[in-house]
Amino acid sequence: MLFKATKKPKTCALLLTGGGARAAYQVGVLKAISSKLPRNQKSPFKVISGTSAGAINAVSMACYASCFHLGVKKTEWVWKNFRTEQVYASTWRGVFGHLALNYLSKFSKKGKQRATSLFDNRPLRNLLQEVIDYKRIDRNILSDHLDAVSVAASSYNNGDSIAFFQSSSAQDWSRAKRKGVKTMLSTRHLMASAAIPLVFPSVKIDEHYYGDGSIHQLSPLSPSIHLGADKILIIGVEHPEKDDVLGDPEFFPNSATITGHLLDTVFTDSLNSDLERLNRINSTLEHVPESKTDLKPVHTLLINPSRNFSHIASNYYDQIPSAIRFLLKLIGVNRNSESTLMSYILFEKPFTKKLIEIGYEDGLARLDEIMAFLELEETTQTD
Repeated sequence: MLFKATKKPKTCALLLTGGGARAAYQVGVLKAISSKLPRNQKSPFKVISGTSAGAINAVSMACYASCFHLGVKKTEWVWKNFRTEQVYASTWRGVFGHLALNYLSKFSKKGKQRATSLFDNRPLRNLLQEVIDYKRIDRNILSDHLDAVSVAASSYNNGDSIAFFQSSSAQDWSRAKRKGVKTMLSTRHLMASAAIPLVFPSVKIDEHYYGDGSIHQLSPLSPSIHLGADKILIIGVEHPEKDDVLGDPEFFPNSATITGHLLDTVFTDSLNSDLERLNRINSTLEHVPESKTDLKPVHTLLINPSRNFSHIASNYYDQIPSAIRFLLKLIGVNRNSESTLMSYILFEKPFTKKLIEIGYEDGLARLDEIMAFLELEETTQTD
């Protein structure tokens, strides 16, 4: 059973949130959608936006907007074959040599200008340059397979959330603490968007230094809306029901637990607030004549994991390179710790393949809802 658009749909956007290794889940949901579309069908998403690891998935899908199936397959292949060493240096020499260089850089003028971090993520830069053909984005926009793609980053210079976007028609925008900047996307923008604070180094673009797009992103829905979306399918990476340890007398929040909570806050809390705000605006617009406002209702569908990724990550603790395990133990992270940190940095294929499987199952479970949202209906066309 396949689906296709039976009428001209509204502009539908895809929004992929940040979350490090957890972003493998997004590929599983997209795989479920592609399983019900003809193999040669272009992407049902005219606007694609992403943040952090979600930005990498977003750009990958934008490169193959002319063939949604191919985009999913290419992106899935990378995630199913991931190794930590492809994202950041994970050998003993690589990890502690990088930390030593960070320390010694304090004592030289040139070294003080160097971006410091827990891990050296130059392998990720090499991987992105190898697997992403950015020229395809422009071709897809010119051939009308795609309207726009955006990548969110946070400016350390002024605290603004910047949406770097590529489009043929959209123009720059500026709002309180957030801006849209039209550009030709490159590896620099993806590295900036995925630069988790303290974990990965900041990235310089023009005269500003940028970090993970989730840090200052008070309105994650904003780029999609500015780029013309009427509907936004959001694929998150956070289980909606977090563990409640309030009544546990043995619970004490150590540094690892606190670090995990900070990452959870960075990656998920602003999205929930923005969705609440959008729903209130939509409710208000129902009582306002169209001629009285230049606002339009924007509808959303949120897909979140059905399972807790932190619990799953503990099952793959032994897959973490030994040098990284040692470093994590220094800050209190072990197999049974309450911290969610491990699930963000566990870039090993047994874990990422499991998250893809869960995403695929969750996508299939809500497929009818997703297809109705995308205004796709059953067709007798075969592949």
